[in-house]
Amino acid sequence: MSQTPSHAEAHRHCQSLQTALQRLRAQGLDRLAHWGHRLADVLPAGGRLLAAGNGGSAAQAQHLTAELVGRYREERAAYSAIALHAETSSVTAIGNDYGFENVFARQVAAHGRPGDVLVLLSTSGRSGNLLSAAMTARATGVEVWALTGASPNPLAEAADQVLCIDAAATATVQEAHLVAVHLLCESFDAALAASAATARRAAGVRRPPNGVEALKGAP
Repeated sequence: MSQTPSHAEAHRHCQSLQTALQRLRAQGLDRLAHWGHRLADVLPAGGRLLAAGNGGSAAQAQHLTAELVGRYREERAAYSAIALHAETSSVTAIGNDYGFENVFARQVAAHGRPGDVLVLLSTSGRSGNLLSAAMTARATGVEVWALTGASPNPLAEAADQVLCIDAAATATVQEAHLVAVHLLCESFDAALAASAATARRAAGVRRPPNGVEALKGAP
């Protein structure tokens, strides 16, 4: 039976995503692991993650902050993470008074502190408000990570570190970004668990099978 045009398009969409994910596995896993371990140093020490995007990328950025403030998989502490585009009163006030290109930059100036992390998501890598946020963050001492579409692009150049998804379709880039967000959260949780295990060993504490911690040598 021949495929209908819509069926054929669905196959092309899935193939495009599969290709993008293969590239992500080959080129991005080490970067995401590094980011997760970096966040495991920053957030438990009182640092903050800021995130922003436009349109679908805004939803991805908010997804990331929700996983950090809530939880990704296992129970753990809550950590400070703010999706800047979700601050609707701030966004509209800043946009009205300072212009749309400053809706994120002004919030970075307000909330960002040296050592914090700003994650910017953009399929094009050319959004003026994200570029302004990146420049403000770097001037403030906030580390900038970017998730973008194909490189080169201005946001990739403006960020301290970048993960680019080389795909032709905007939808494919966004879908791959969601996988990257989840992988970042997995890496973060794994780094936290490893750090906690190291701290227990250093303190002479073991965790028996029932999950109740006890001092080594205790009956």
